[in-house]
Amino acid sequence: MTLAALTFHHLGLAVKDDAPALAMLGALGYTAQDRIFDPAQNVFVRLCLSPTQPTVEIVQPGPEGKSPVDSWIAKYNELIYHTCYETPDLAATLADIEKTGLRVMTLAERKPAVLFGGRHVSFYKVMGFGIIELLERN
Repeated sequence: MTLAALTFHHLGLAVKDDAPALAMLGALGYTAQDRIFDPAQNVFVRLCLSPTQPTVEIVQPGPEGKSPVDSWIAKYNELIYHTCYETPDLAATLADIEKTGLRVMTLAERKPAVLFGGRHVSFYKVMGFGIIELLERN
């Protein structure tokens, strides 16, 4: 396997308030899906889809406790902070990234995601590239 086996899935946009993001994406021709609460990550999430543009996931902090976007929201109010790729094999993908000579740091261990019907996601910082989410294919 090579990293070419990965397929782009979406951009992750962390926001304090989703109304301005929804207005901008709507004006760009996006259709917003329903907002869903993911208790495992303590975030509200929704996908915004376009027939011609990349999918955007809007991520907002949950109602109680810490969420993975708190530090981004505190500093920027809104920020595209991750790129998501689908992978057919998580372990092979991580090994292949490291084979490129890049260092990979786990930010959030593998867990089921409500937004993706229970498919597993995990988050990593790839030094020199940024934060990636890996969404496992069924």
